[in-house]
Amino acid sequence: MAEMAVTVAAAAAGTLRPCTGVSARSVAVLGRWRPLAPAAPAKLRLSSPAVRVPRATSPAAVEDGSNTDTDPIPKIIIDQDSDPDATIVEVTLGDRLGDLLDTMNALKNLGLNVNKASVCLDSATGKCNTFALTKASTGRKIDDPELLEAVRLTIINTMIQYHPESSSQLAMGATFGPEAPAEQVDVDIATHIDIYDDGPERSLLVLETADRPGLLIDLVKAISDINVTVHFGEFDTEGLLAKAKFHVSYRGKPLIKALQQVLSNSLRYYLRRPTTEEGSF
Repeated sequence: MAEMAVTVAAAAAGTLRPCTGVSARSVAVLGRWRPLAPAAPAKLRLSSPAVRVPRATSPAAVEDGSNTDTDPIPKIIIDQDSDPDATIVEVTLGDRLGDLLDTMNALKNLGLNVNKASVCLDSATGKCNTFALTKASTGRKIDDPELLEAVRLTIINTMIQYHPESSSQLAMGATFGPEAPAEQVDVDIATHIDIYDDGPERSLLVLETADRPGLLIDLVKAISDINVTVHFGEFDTEGLLAKAKFHVSYRGKPLIKALQQVLSNSLRYYLRRPTTEEGSF
């Protein structure tokens, strides 16, 4: 489950880049979560204490960008496929983001090395800030789903703090922000699940659904609960929606049609009932 390009969008199946809660459960052990690497990865478990998302320091001008009359759609992409040595994160909020120094400091408080990779200007999405993240303890990319979710929520939380107008554009605005979205997304309507062949040893799971805190952890748990091995690919937050790409396998082989249907049904069941405690974040 793991794996910089300046443009994170180019990762794998091409389905995610055109990117665009809360439950009552303790985070379960994911015995089959492992990074995608040439050698057979070791099994990892979620840590029992929940990772708490730190708030950034007092507001600073460096977080501010230019302002426009129309609120842009916030986008956060967490990409594990592009770079074998680092987790790549891309953050976009139209043309409003500055250097994001406070966001970088908040991520460092999670025990991460944060390297600013690039800033790009896109006529369609605006200013993109790209970071390369590694664990300070090991110098390697992030392979823990709980920490990946903490990264996502930290970025969203800091964005809302410095750009309150983004609160109403994010599903997390109802949890972390001053203003909740005016409309709620129907999970059944928003959820789309597709599974494709992805070589001789795995399948590609592509999913889109309504966003919520703890979603990444819940998805991994739902997949692992039916003994399917999960390799993280990409997780995108785009406004009220989340888009995920996972490489999945069963005993080192792609999923057969029957197991694909079981996985799809299991995910739909989990997505209908939020199960991550709000206090965990």
